[in-house]
Amino acid sequence: MEVKLAKNYGFCFGVKRAIELAEKKPNGITLGPLIHNDKEINRLKEKFNVVVNENIQEIPKKAEVIIRTHGIPKQDLQKLKEKTNNITDATCPYVTKPQKICEDMSAKGYQIVIFGDMKHPEVKGVMSYCDNEPLVVEDLESLKKAKLRDKVALVSQTTKNINLFLEIANYLISRCSECRVFNTICNATFDNQDSARNLAKEVDVMVIVGGKNSSNTKQLYNISKEYCKDCYLIEDFSELDSKWFLEKQLCGVTAGASTPNWIIDKVVNTIKSY
Repeated sequence: MEVKLAKNYGFCFGVKRAIELAEKKPNGITLGPLIHNDKEINRLKEKFNVVVNENIQEIPKKAEVIIRTHGIPKQDLQKLKEKTNNITDATCPYVTKPQKICEDMSAKGYQIVIFGDMKHPEVKGVMSYCDNEPLVVEDLESLKKAKLRDKVALVSQTTKNINLFLEIANYLISRCSECRVFNTICNATFDNQDSARNLAKEVDVMVIVGGKNSSNTKQLYNISKEYCKDCYLIEDFSELDSKWFLEKQLCGVTAGASTPNWIIDKVVNTIKSY
């Protein structure tokens, strides 16, 4: 098999930064998974004894704690500060941006609209910075069912699709007397999605590598599927199936922002061996 990698793929700035911070804190505790990639989480545990704990109450006093890339709710940060001063904030700067916007705009009386998944840890964190109850929508249809105020401010989960974000922005602009739109989708997401789209148009089969609980990885899969009907989402090389590549000439490979190179390399080398 011939393999072609996307122009942009894999680790983004925020994930690289978080991994580097965690590696400097051996025996540390991350509040929730540092990133959405179980393989890399296990590597940090085996090599640096960095462990995951979801419950603040279980974290020992004065423990070395690392805040996940997706951030945590404002109230959880306060509880954490009451337990320890040894806190390393690995929240991606692209995630702190919508947090600050929501805090500022809600204080000014705007209804906050968040384009994202309410169950995602990043969105939960962003919601906590709103002075009033935010409106979280996953698509245009759910927005159409919502009650809107005259003044709204729109932000997005950092890994969302820009075209869907623009649909929501246009809908709000046409229906609200004042609409502030803040594009909080990160540059790495733009670049990875564009690269996946372009690659999917020219290959026979497409493989997307990343955590199956990763929002940005699922976006890459959905975008690729639009242009290449034979698309597969895997976490590592062990999930590959040689039957996928029968009568195929060119395989495209891309990877989510939380996928390390050592996983991508194994996938590429396995596909090339078919």
